[in-house]
Amino acid sequence: YHAGQINGTSGYEEAAAQGVMAGINAVLKIRGLEPLILDRSQAYIGVLIDDLITKDTREPYRMFTSRAEYRLLLRHGNADLRLMDIGHQVGLVSQHNYDRLLKKREGIASEIGRLSKTRPRITDEICARLNWVTIDDRYSSQTFAQLLKRQEYSYRDLLMKFDGLSIEDDEIIDEVELEIKYEGYIRRQLQQIGQFKRLELKAIPLAFDYGAIQGFSREVLEKFSRVRPATIGQASRIAGVTPAAISLLIVAIEKFKRQGQQPAEV
Repeated sequence: YHAGQINGTSGYEEAAAQGVMAGINAVLKIRGLEPLILDRSQAYIGVLIDDLITKDTREPYRMFTSRAEYRLLLRHGNADLRLMDIGHQVGLVSQHNYDRLLKKREGIASEIGRLSKTRPRITDEICARLNWVTIDDRYSSQTFAQLLKRQEYSYRDLLMKFDGLSIEDDEIIDEVELEIKYEGYIRRQLQQIGQFKRLELKAIPLAFDYGAIQGFSREVLEKFSRVRPATIGQASRIAGVTPAAISLLIVAIEKFKRQGQQPAEV
């Protein structure tokens, strides 16, 4: 288990990220447990390691947000929501901190549910606060969640202008607001992740003979043989590998399976 500049990184943070994963997996190996592998949809560490494995990195690698396909989900404010479950499972997160996470997660879900069901109580006082001359049915018929999706409103705006909003935890407020405002975009990325996961579950056997497949270009064959991708998804991200080569690889693996040599699940 090694990590850091030896793998082509140049930054302290990139080296530290690999060191964390190397240390975790060394301990899991000693305990006889399966290794921890973070994928591209879970963490920037997953993006970093996958890029170093699959991309033809000829320059020192730095981790930029633009390298991540799912950066709308990989926000700094939800890192605990994404990764603390895993940290708790491998023994890196205390029960006290994990309980705090569960409470935060429950608070976010509860408030989103409440805002999605509750409509504002329109009074003359509230109309005055909003500078409304008359009550607009479009506003009075909308839920708080629908109002929060409007560009001119933030959660704190609604807190000041309407009655019934009482969350004070800034972390919960920020996450509630982001999840409601970007709900459509988040749903779309989750669908993309579903497609990504299906490719990641299509395992390539360790002993798979790429040279036996007719139709690969010399470049594709060299890269498959050198990288030895674990899954179809990883193979598709290797620089220079075309969609046609991936289609050919999928057909070859299906033929491999029909011959009774089933590749292991990942």
